[in-house]
Amino acid sequence: MAMKTPGVYIVEKNAFPNSVVEVATAVPAFIGYTERADNGGKPLANKPWRISSMAEYHQYFGFGPTPKLSIVATTVDKASFQAEDKYYALQQQDGSVGGRFLLYYGMLHFFQNGGGPCYVVSVGGYDGEVEADKLIAGIEPLVKEQEPTMVVIPDAVLLAKKNCILVQQEMLQHCGGRMRSRIAILDVWAGFRDRKDPAGDPVNDFRNDLGINNLDFAAAYYPWVNTTVLQDKDVDYTAIVNGDTLIGLLMAELALPADYAESLPERTKQQWKTVQAIKMSDDEWRAQITADIDQSEKTDEQKAKLREERALRQAVETHKALLNKNLVVSSPLFKTLMGEAVNLLNLLPPSMAMAGVYTMVDNTRGVWKAPANVSLNGVVSPAVTISHEDQEDLNVTTQGKSINAIRSFIGEGVLVWGARTLDGNSLDWRYINVRRTMIMLEESCRLAAKAMVFEPNVANTWVTIKSMIANFLTGIWKRGGLAGAVPDDAFSVHVGLGETMTPEDILEGILRVTVLVAISRPAEFIEITFQQQLQKS
Repeated sequence: MAMKTPGVYIVEKNAFPNSVVEVATAVPAFIGYTERADNGGKPLANKPWRISSMAEYHQYFGFGPTPKLSIVATTVDKASFQAEDKYYALQQQDGSVGGRFLLYYGMLHFFQNGGGPCYVVSVGGYDGEVEADKLIAGIEPLVKEQEPTMVVIPDAVLLAKKNCILVQQEMLQHCGGRMRSRIAILDVWAGFRDRKDPAGDPVNDFRNDLGINNLDFAAAYYPWVNTTVLQDKDVDYTAIVNGDTLIGLLMAELALPADYAESLPERTKQQWKTVQAIKMSDDEWRAQITADIDQSEKTDEQKAKLREERALRQAVETHKALLNKNLVVSSPLFKTLMGEAVNLLNLLPPSMAMAGVYTMVDNTRGVWKAPANVSLNGVVSPAVTISHEDQEDLNVTTQGKSINAIRSFIGEGVLVWGARTLDGNSLDWRYINVRRTMIMLEESCRLAAKAMVFEPNVANTWVTIKSMIANFLTGIWKRGGLAGAVPDDAFSVHVGLGETMTPEDILEGILRVTVLVAISRPAEFIEITFQQQLQKS
């Protein structure tokens, strides 16, 4: 300040350094297929869009796909039900028009398990097949987003095995090779199979095909889980694609004639009408309802209002629900069939539920707590039962590709029983919480240090940066994020000429800061030793 006029001048000086703000750690990005993708008429296709609830998801991306299942004849060992001394199973039409898409159901499971703010990238609608190229293209827009810390693509497991691996390798490249600020949560392809399944060991196939690049930025979970995301009311007879087969089985079960006859007893007549009603299309339903309205005692104005498309659609759905209810009551076979349909649709890969678990653990304990020994909400059982011995090869292998188990324990429910990255042999990055804590520390300090870019590379700047980072790490240590009885044992910050920099570095405009941290690691193995001693009294 230039002083030219006599008087009193006030000079303010900053007494404290800038602070480091801890970045968010639990913001997953989900990529997949949605019913629609628009914001008030503006398209959201292939655009990361932040939401924080299922209500917002419904607003921007619509609802779930219409299930499409086929009844197919099969052998007794693969049968879901038996009819007329023949064995049948339900088969899901993956990726077909209106077929299976997992993002919507996974979103429900994510929020059930403690999920919060997240990003959704819609790569297409329900009118086509799941394609690897589209899913991979959905990863690219995330490069411009700073906030996401996890990447999840549940629809990848609907692809052929080689294409699923291709998508997962792109996820690893994005997280570890390019961004280095987020991790990928992977599902094992065909993870609903037992490892001794004749079709092959899904875990070995996953390990053999995935490769070895960027494994410390990913975690995988096995097996898939049987959930309660869909309820019985969410699936009805319209989910069965081959309706003629369904009608034939129901008519045989109820001993109904092929042709309607007025001479039938009243109860049998109603059963016949119920089964035959399955054949009616939505247009036929509307015509029938419209005729009923015309015959009712209402004014012309009321009739016109009731004929509106929305009212007719609601009426159609009501009639379908009543028909489905009648079928459940009158046909044990149909009830069994719908139960199998719900179970089949509720079989989901666990990655999106795990994203919810990560969020819940981060919010309640901190990112430094391993996301394990936590129960999964909305899960009935794992698709494959894993014993203590079975998990040995999952957790510790010579190749180091650790896969975290999801296991069921008596009296405790379904628990996440593993906390390792895919780089299981690395002493640095073996544990998920270590990798994610380091990402949080690095990103927090990096963003805070941007304020020092182009500042003079002198001692005052070095002291400011050192105190700024040290204050931040002290706060993390107090909350239990770093190991050590005192701060000096938990971390140290080094910066300065002769310590981290040479005179040549300063001439080159380089300011080097070295931060050493002792991150807490989980007690994965607890050993309690018992030994007998001599009697003392």
